[in-house]
Amino acid sequence: MLTKVFAAAIYGIHAHPVTIEVNVDKGIGYHLVGLPDKAVSESNYRITAALQNVNYRLPGKKYIINMAPADLRKEGSAYDLPIAIGILHATGQIKADQLQNYLIMGELSLDGGLQPIKGTLPIALKAQELGFEGIILPAQNAKEAAIVKGLKVYGVENILDVIRFFEGQEELEPEEIDLDDLFYKQLAVPEFDFADVKGQETVKRCLEIAAAGGHNIIMIGPPGSGKTMLAKRISGILPPMELEEALETTKIHSVAGKLKTETGIISQRPFRSPHHTISDVALVGGGSYPQPGEISLAHNGVLFLDELPEFKRSVLEVMRQPLEDREVNISRARFSVTYPASFMLVASMNPSPSGYFNDGDHKMTSSPAEMQRYLSKISGPLLDRIDIHVEVNPVPFDKLSDERRGEPSHIIRKRVMAARKIQTERFVHHKKIHYNAQMNSKEIREYCRLDTPSLNLLKNAMEKLNLSARAYDRILKVARTIADLEQMPNIESHHIGEAIQYRSLDRDGWI
Repeated sequence: MLTKVFAAAIYGIHAHPVTIEVNVDKGIGYHLVGLPDKAVSESNYRITAALQNVNYRLPGKKYIINMAPADLRKEGSAYDLPIAIGILHATGQIKADQLQNYLIMGELSLDGGLQPIKGTLPIALKAQELGFEGIILPAQNAKEAAIVKGLKVYGVENILDVIRFFEGQEELEPEEIDLDDLFYKQLAVPEFDFADVKGQETVKRCLEIAAAGGHNIIMIGPPGSGKTMLAKRISGILPPMELEEALETTKIHSVAGKLKTETGIISQRPFRSPHHTISDVALVGGGSYPQPGEISLAHNGVLFLDELPEFKRSVLEVMRQPLEDREVNISRARFSVTYPASFMLVASMNPSPSGYFNDGDHKMTSSPAEMQRYLSKISGPLLDRIDIHVEVNPVPFDKLSDERRGEPSHIIRKRVMAARKIQTERFVHHKKIHYNAQMNSKEIREYCRLDTPSLNLLKNAMEKLNLSARAYDRILKVARTIADLEQMPNIESHHIGEAIQYRSLDRDGWI
């Protein structure tokens, strides 16, 4: 007897339909075909034990199980449940007239229980797209799948629940959530607030500009000056996530198996802070079976690289293409996948090996040569892709001892959101551009036109600082954002002047 059960495979952050065909014939044997990996091939052991422990069996027959399309690689243990249900139906042990109406996924424990799987949200979206009535999966994944509207989601604890459901012996309650209510309830300002930061008004200004235009920023300063403290608070001034952004971010974390929220959806912008010992594959993604890296997990949020020169040079260099294209392409011999990587890079570093600027009053001062050698660990092309460079100086005692609180994050966020609103209206006809940092040369020429004084000021800066063409574009983008924060339609000379100040590492002798 031939039975077909429907499942899905994950490639990148998208799901592809998989049809599991179970054919039972005379003879003895168990043949699983269709490019299964090791975890899928081992499923027969889990299925045999699980069926025995729920009082079903695997009769002595010849089983041919094909996972179509046969040229698409199948990975992971999430196919245990659909294969087991297919075997039970093909051997006549259960009746399942509604089998074709459901997409089924789940990993089996030896006692028949179900373990959570990865990639639930993309799978549920594919089930909805293909017109399935519902999806059956482990109970731990039900909330995540339930955010897809128009699809019945059944979360089950044991394979017996699935068997009884198809035989009409038991009714399963579909998981239901109010996505809009759930999402908007969680849009509170994160716990870290700029009101707690003493002093550092210039750096706060830079972070506000960076947040308003989505610009990459690097902070250079000695230990204890507050670089990490400031970086952790930038998520609190970014605009709240739109529902579409939240769904895309949730898909990436779901595929990576890192979705830790109980609500099934990520509503706060991600803040990822990998250690400097990270490998290039862990940062950008990849591996034998490609998985999203840290830059994709930071999609629509912030990637914070603390002590930037301590990262391996090869790790930093692989970020150059994703910083430009806002996606990362991973190619293998038989296939390639693309992961989104539209993140805001926030980096910090010490100005020298000793950790301090060239200050004769400090006993741990490094020589200019040592500082230059230390800074050279970061390539020029990478620095060109960072729009704002700002020096962070130690906070004086009178500022530290001042009990007055600084400007809170929610006030700064209002100004950032007002500037983003201007950018949204400006780029309404550009599908892939949402804020100033995403502009390419064509948009820069169109939206960053300069008057004569501004043009002369920028020309002098380019000649004296020996800036690259990419740095020229960065200055114009930052100046456009400064003008947006001031609600001004045109870029003026003082906007250009301020933007030039935020290219510290381009200035000769800044150390």
